[in-house]
Amino acid sequence: MHLLREHVCSVNIVEGPSMFPTMNMTGEAVLELKWINPQRLQRGELVTYVSPADPSRIVCKRVTGLPGDVICVDPTGKYAPSTEHVVIPRNHIWVTGDNLPWSRDSRIYGPVPLGLIRGKLYARVWPWRHASVFRNTFDFID
Repeated sequence: MHLLREHVCSVNIVEGPSMFPTMNMTGEAVLELKWINPQRLQRGELVTYVSPADPSRIVCKRVTGLPGDVICVDPTGKYAPSTEHVVIPRNHIWVTGDNLPWSRDSRIYGPVPLGLIRGKLYARVWPWRHASVFRNTFDFID
């Protein structure tokens, strides 16, 4: 059971406002896939990773930039001028929460090394009436 939970998949409780409205702030359980290749992540996917700001926490955010992408650091202008851009380095991704005003993400700590990625969220499994597979609805503008 330990090997399955640590290396294949696990069900985890999510909490916090950063991914609202995709996930509620409390009371939801998600299926996390751990047998993934971080090099094959796509924009729009939901990932879990060790927080660079607090290594004792595993957090969930949406991938919004891949290696080589040019990203506007903070379109809201709260953490950086809206004109500031960064090129995502090799073996890193850019992540943001769906609820930007309540999210601590790459806008604060920069690109996330792929070595910190722990998994990818596949589906909401609780509450039953809201069970669903997470769809990638990300629109990429080239």
